[in-house]
Amino acid sequence: MGKSRNARRESAAAVVEAVDGGLAELIPDRDRARAWTLLVDGAPQSHVDLDDPAYLSFEYQRRLGHVIDLVAPPGRPVHAVHLGGGALTLARYVAATRPRSTQQVVERDAPLVQLVRRELPLAPNTRIRVRSADARDGLAKVPDGWADLVIADVFSGARTPAHLTSTEFLDEVRRALKPGGCYAANLADGPPLAHLRGQIATAAACFSELALVADPTVLRGKRFGNAVLVACDHPLPLAELTRRAASDPHPGRVEHGKALTDFTGGAVPVTDAAAVASPAPPPAVFR
Repeated sequence: MGKSRNARRESAAAVVEAVDGGLAELIPDRDRARAWTLLVDGAPQSHVDLDDPAYLSFEYQRRLGHVIDLVAPPGRPVHAVHLGGGALTLARYVAATRPRSTQQVVERDAPLVQLVRRELPLAPNTRIRVRSADARDGLAKVPDGWADLVIADVFSGARTPAHLTSTEFLDEVRRALKPGGCYAANLADGPPLAHLRGQIATAAACFSELALVADPTVLRGKRFGNAVLVACDHPLPLAELTRRAASDPHPGRVEHGKALTDFTGGAVPVTDAAAVASPAPPPAVFR
């Protein structure tokens, strides 16, 4: 007779390995038989369930999952670019929910990619290509008008690098997107939300339609947290995005239109010349 699910979980050991970004840890999920959480220097990066790649545990990844679900009719294959790979959670999600999709993942940390591929192997025939390169350099190699979706989820030392926060970077995103394509970014900030406001202003300078999905307490500047910015040049499925965000285990609020413009509080677009990395999270965030 095989081991029980709980016995398997108790026998699974964490995997700890040095990577370029620091100390990577793969921690087994005690509640799901083949699920793991990736941490780098103590900061949670990804959660993957190898038995159910359509399961998204992290709050911000669920919100990005909603964008993936709504970027095209259900099940239709897409071309997707992922800037930042982690444990390849969102690429696995696209492959599971939109079979035959073609995806490019750009992840600078080559040893991390090797660790993930070895310990959390991709399912066969997923059509996911992983390139070890800087996110902006990798994006520059994407053909013009190739992508239905570009997702930016890049953190170095828990901060988004400065060169991925500017109008010049978003110009490169727009170049890679198809005319009906969509850009989504995981942003992290806390009070007074200067970084988040600046990123909304930057996206507004490059795209005609924007929405922001976040926990209301983050939007009110009460705590440090993640917000998902969605940008494109066609009307967004706001009603469905709002419904999905509100029904999450940790409900999110969708801001758009005048309310989102007012939220920026007069922030100006960020250029390469003035760009800085996103703020470091307080130590208590990961406790």
